[in-house]
Amino acid sequence: MTPRFLKPAVFASAILLAACSTTPTTTPTLDQARADFVAANNNPQVSSYAPLQFKEASDALDRANAAAAKKESLNDIDRLAYIAKQKIATAQEVARAKAAEANIADAGRQRTELTLEARTAEAERAKREAAEAQAAAAAAQQQAATAQQQAAMAQDQTRMIAERAAKLEALLVELHATKTERGMVVTIGDVLFATNQANLTPNGMSTLRKLADVMAQNPERTVLVEGFTDSTGSSSYNMDLSQRRANAVATALSSMGVPRERIAMKAYGEAFPVAANDNASNRQLNRRVEIVLSNENAPIPPRAASR
Repeated sequence: MTPRFLKPAVFASAILLAACSTTPTTTPTLDQARADFVAANNNPQVSSYAPLQFKEASDALDRANAAAAKKESLNDIDRLAYIAKQKIATAQEVARAKAAEANIADAGRQRTELTLEARTAEAERAKREAAEAQAAAAAAQQQAATAQQQAAMAQDQTRMIAERAAKLEALLVELHATKTERGMVVTIGDVLFATNQANLTPNGMSTLRKLADVMAQNPERTVLVEGFTDSTGSSSYNMDLSQRRANAVATALSSMGVPRERIAMKAYGEAFPVAANDNASNRQLNRRVEIVLSNENAPIPPRAASR
């Protein structure tokens, strides 16, 4: 029988005593024991943590009530009531002690859970930071590899540019090119054309082939072909001859693989002489085709006004 079912039995005994006599025998100690029993019975901790002690207290109180019902001596009733009262107090004390132990154990479990949660969170944080550090290291390694690759490519490009510039310099020296504000100028003199004609001689074609090689190695550059004559003959004839000779050079370069859009032409006839037209040697210098090679990625500026 659990303590929760003891209270009705006590009340039943009290009712029985009342039926037997209009003046039931009791003592202040017995009344106090009964009150203590009711309080203990209403305390859930007693039934949870001290069921055996409370059962002993209930049995002791039953004995005291039985003595009172039999109208035994007040000393005997007091003695039995005192024993019941003490056992009730014992049950209450045991319940309080065990409840305190349970609270301490629960607090310990909570601390353990909190500690475990904290350690788990710390472990997760450390794991996350380790993963982030590993990812950062991998990214840094990739960046270093990329930088190294870019540096190698830059070195290769610099080397290629230097080699190309050296080859260009050598070819331009071979072609007797002259450096001007408009760019490098290669002059094809009158001796590289058939006399009074616009047809290039084999030597003239050889010169242009070298220039075509320069253009192939420097695809960003363009050329401007300018034709000139001496002052002998009419202006219209000289303009036509300079035009035909410039066109012959442009056509030859195109046939050697230089894209036509990279070649511009301009005929000046007898304008812009480089020497006086007073003797055969000077007139021969004026009969020429000038090929202006542009600076890298820069347009060729126009020729200055006629002198």
